Amino acid sequence: MLKFVKHNLETISGVEIYPIISLLIFFVFFIGLYIWVFTYKKEKIDEMSNIPFADEKTNDILNS
Repeated sequence: MLKFVKHNLETISGVEIYPIISLLIFFVFFIGLYIWVFTYKKEKIDEMSNIPFADEKTNDILNS
């Protein structure tokens, strides 16, 4: 199976750039994600982590 695909790809001029581009996109995405996660504000993370608990408190007040 790979032999058929490899033969077809060899006939395309400039095809060797595509694996390089996809590797660069992969690394740029994950480096960007890494930077975004480690520069996110701690206060915002704490606020979002308490969202499930805030709903329970609101429901308890409304039901009593």
